[in-house]
Amino acid sequence: MVLFHLFFAWLMFLMPPNDFKQEQKRYPRVRQAYSDQEQRALAALKACNIEPTEMQLYIRAFKQEDEIELWGKNRQDSTYQLIETFEVCSKSGILGPKREEGDYQVPEGFYHIDRFNPYSTFYLSLGINYPNRSDRILGNESALGGDIFIHGECVTIGCLPIQNEPIKALYIYCVEAKNNGQQNIPVSIFPARLSNAKLNELLESTDNAKHEGLWKDLQQAFLLFNEHKQLPNITFLKDGRHGVSLAK
Repeated sequence: MVLFHLFFAWLMFLMPPNDFKQEQKRYPRVRQAYSDQEQRALAALKACNIEPTEMQLYIRAFKQEDEIELWGKNRQDSTYQLIETFEVCSKSGILGPKREEGDYQVPEGFYHIDRFNPYSTFYLSLGINYPNRSDRILGNESALGGDIFIHGECVTIGCLPIQNEPIKALYIYCVEAKNNGQQNIPVSIFPARLSNAKLNELLESTDNAKHEGLWKDLQQAFLLFNEHKQLPNITFLKDGRHGVSLAK
């Protein structure tokens, strides 16, 4: 069954643009999502002057605040706008990255959507490409775990659940972006909204000292995006840290 799911995900991402939406709408839950939430999504995009056929997305998640932000722009635009904020309705683990299978942690770092699951146990789900290169360097190499999703329902052992009606809307946005040709929808997962004061507060705990490098990398990306509303360039370094710079 795992091999089937991997093959299905691979097939979905090889599918030419403009065919992806048609393929997804073969599934009853996706059709229901469009029936229930398409008008909500279209209204939100109209308010931001974003054309559905030109839309590109960026997702930010904040663990302490239990929020997922959806940002978007037209393909030719230079800056992103906030489209919607979704409430994370259940969580597991504590602040800090995921380092091994079974630790119940939600990952922290720089990821992207790598799977669309229209028949998920948790209604609909969007897969996150954990473990990334940093996780493989800094985590338990022999047992990193996987299968991290943004999904419906309200249960989790390391995922980001947002209940069924919100996941319908988020799933639609992501299907439309993928159908437009956006191969990777970036997802940044932060421990919190990393202002200088918040980072200092988190690092006051000796238990958090081991996360300082990652959190400083995440903070740099957080602050750059807040100031410029542009995606920063992220590179993965040999020690598990990140290079973070503003796109030129």
